[in-house]
Amino acid sequence: MTPSDASGRDPAFRFDYQPPTIRFGTGCVDDLAAELEALGLERALVVCGSTVGSTPAVVDSVTEGLGDRLAGVFAGTTPRKRLATAIEGRERLQAADADALVALGGGSSLDVATAISVLAADDRTHEDVAAEFAETGTIAVPDEGLVPIVTVPTTLAGADLSMVAGVTAAPDSSPVDEESGGGISGPDLMPAAAVYDPELVATTPDSILAGSAMNGFDKGIETLYASNATPVTDATARRGLETLADGLRTFGDGDRSIETFETILEGIVLVQYGISRPGETTASIAHAFGHALTRTHAVQQGAAHAVVVPHVLAYLFEREGVDARAGALADALGVDDAADREAAVVEAVTEIRDALEVPARLRDVDGPEPEEFTAVAEAVLADPFMTNAPPGLEPTVDEIEGVLEAAW
Repeated sequence: MTPSDASGRDPAFRFDYQPPTIRFGTGCVDDLAAELEALGLERALVVCGSTVGSTPAVVDSVTEGLGDRLAGVFAGTTPRKRLATAIEGRERLQAADADALVALGGGSSLDVATAISVLAADDRTHEDVAAEFAETGTIAVPDEGLVPIVTVPTTLAGADLSMVAGVTAAPDSSPVDEESGGGISGPDLMPAAAVYDPELVATTPDSILAGSAMNGFDKGIETLYASNATPVTDATARRGLETLADGLRTFGDGDRSIETFETILEGIVLVQYGISRPGETTASIAHAFGHALTRTHAVQQGAAHAVVVPHVLAYLFEREGVDARAGALADALGVDDAADREAAVVEAVTEIRDALEVPARLRDVDGPEPEEFTAVAEAVLADPFMTNAPPGLEPTVDEIEGVLEAAW
């Protein structure tokens, strides 16, 4: 048995990561056809939302980069990530005789593309898949037949190096009795390649980028204090947070140069690299809050993260015997020389958030009222990501309600 260190963490670790090919740089979408060729893929269906699909500066760059390997564009995704949309996408994939998917846009399009890949691996009907999803909250991932995915993100949520995807099903679009949400996960769901082009990200409206940036930013924060953190993820998360913090501060100051977007994207790549692994992820308590708020109320994911993360950090730092890695966070955020590093970390995160002009209070988003906090707190504690909470944390419903009250 390996002894724990002074923080209660086990210094032994096993790091199993299956990364995609990463292409990074201004104009790199011009090489999409070459990337598909390198992967042995012939024809790709582009999956995106209607806004991206009608924005020439984005979709035309991708279709031109694919050239003769373009099989078509399915611009049908929505923020709700509907199972029915994935079913429709599977039909478009088959009709186009495509052997690859290019997921273009934010987390919704990336998740729907993942669902299309899973559904395309067998011939199950909409009714059969919906029944399974309603009963289990997931869709079984076949052992073979998955359609390879190339992700081309245009936001900063950090959903592009992931083995999981969120899905919802509702009676208005699927054969289910009530609306429900769930996820799909499996080591074979990691994309074959991820393509990061700052020019595409620069076309996304500031408000969308700012919200998604808080989601991505929190991935770096959570990775450092997660109970299953490793020296490998410490390295990428710390460097990623440092880079991302610099880029977001510059963005908050109004700088929209391509260099700013390059810096931010570099940070996003690093904070998520290695965190989604077979059977586990380093997403932790802040993401559990995000899930609970967005699944019980119409709160946008980035807004949920923006509102709660300073208060989650303060809560963790206040708990005696909890190792929330204040030193590592302070080092990454450039406040390691502060007399009170814990307070300095909370202040730094708050300053970055406020510079992005995203929501700062729970009362300012379409979220729960105080009388609903108990139910939300119970949902937070039931979220699977709480498994990765920092060592020593034993949260209660009352304590989680306290975080929500502080965020209110």
